[in-house]
Amino acid sequence: MSDKNSNAGDELAPLAVAAEQAATYRARIAAASHTPVDSYAEVLARFAGPLPEHGGDGAAIIRELIDGAEGGIRATTGPRFFGWVIGNSHPTGVAADWLTSAWGQNAANVLAAPAASAVEAVACEWLLDLLGLPAAASVGVVSGATVANFVCLAAARSEVLRRVGWDAESDGLFGAPEVRVLIGADAHTTVFSGLKYLGLGAKRVRTIATDDLGRMLPADFAQALSEYSGPTIAIAQSGQICTGVSDPFLEIAPLAKAAGVWLHVDGAFGMWANASPRLKHLTAGIEQADSWGTDGHKWLQTPYDCGFAIVRDAEAHRRAMAVSASYLPPASSSERDPSTYVPELSRRARGFAVWAMLKQLGRTGVAAMVEQDVAVAQQMAAGMGEIDGCDLVCGAELNQFMVRFGGDCSPEEADQLTLATVDQVQADAVAFIGASQWRGRWVMRISVCSIATTPEDGAITVEAVRSAWEKVRARG
Repeated sequence: MSDKNSNAGDELAPLAVAAEQAATYRARIAAASHTPVDSYAEVLARFAGPLPEHGGDGAAIIRELIDGAEGGIRATTGPRFFGWVIGNSHPTGVAADWLTSAWGQNAANVLAAPAASAVEAVACEWLLDLLGLPAAASVGVVSGATVANFVCLAAARSEVLRRVGWDAESDGLFGAPEVRVLIGADAHTTVFSGLKYLGLGAKRVRTIATDDLGRMLPADFAQALSEYSGPTIAIAQSGQICTGVSDPFLEIAPLAKAAGVWLHVDGAFGMWANASPRLKHLTAGIEQADSWGTDGHKWLQTPYDCGFAIVRDAEAHRRAMAVSASYLPPASSSERDPSTYVPELSRRARGFAVWAMLKQLGRTGVAAMVEQDVAVAQQMAAGMGEIDGCDLVCGAELNQFMVRFGGDCSPEEADQLTLATVDQVQADAVAFIGASQWRGRWVMRISVCSIATTPEDGAITVEAVRSAWEKVRARG
């Protein structure tokens, strides 16, 4: 008996090593460098080599993984990470995710994973309530907004073709009526990926003109609707990736409904404003859409990966995604089959971490987190706008804003100075900020999306940017 227990202890030792390291890492993340010390090539060199002929000790393997990888781990969970729209991976969500892996549940169906299925069902109900979306809508818990948009657009394709007598699931697209897609000129690239995957074509779209911040112009949307009367999908967005703004749903949603057009919203991060009483005016009318895609690993702070495909017409959702086979037991009428709403038959039980984070934060906690991040973004935008030679390209309506350096320099010179300042900020490693292009010019783009970020972190970052710009300017 003692030998058996000893062997079991050896098998479980890797879990203890990983848990201890994870807690240590998160305890010191606030003071960590916000740029990796080691490059890809350096990390690759440590791990490269032939496939081992024989197995090794689990605890030693995990320690080797930690020693080899930790120098190249970017501090995305740190309080001053502003490079992309990435959440904090809150410790409560991470703990639930650990259990998800330890339990090893495949959330494919109710019989295989009753607890995972039930917890996911509750989490999805809470999510719809929190975001102010129709309670009868269906939710697929997927890997992120890219797949969420894909799933929603699959449901849209199915339904708009069904209305004209075509069964896309059975008959495919060969000979099908043309499906036209309307999309804003400043849509995110992942939406085009979904169109590509679905055979609708990333380039075969009618582009809708946008304003200076990337919002659809309702007049051009109305004009586009009048140009074609066949099956049509319109794709709007909540949270333009550079400016953070949302399309004018109160104006475009009624137009789409009157024309019989399916309106989908790419709301990867922006639609979380709907969870805040103080900010929901920014997304007014979003609940009138037909489908919505959003992320959990952004403003819900779940660990990667997590996203939500939300569809008003649950039958269209199921029709597009359902998988059936004799060995897969169907759910009863009182049970929610989780695989009916996602493209994966095998997938991790993401609902555990979603439930844990919604339980951790609650309605008021989510609202307070979103509001604080927006307030910090606005504080930072104002502070950077006061730096000599730094121009505020776009203020923070939500959590995104942009600045550009060079003052009265030529546009080309300002591009180079802006990129140099971004590089200097990353080299100084007080905060992490990235570059992007807006209207053909390079900008420093700041994204505030972490529950760990405080006003003090915002102030520290403003000074880090000021210091980096002064270094660049001093170099001439």
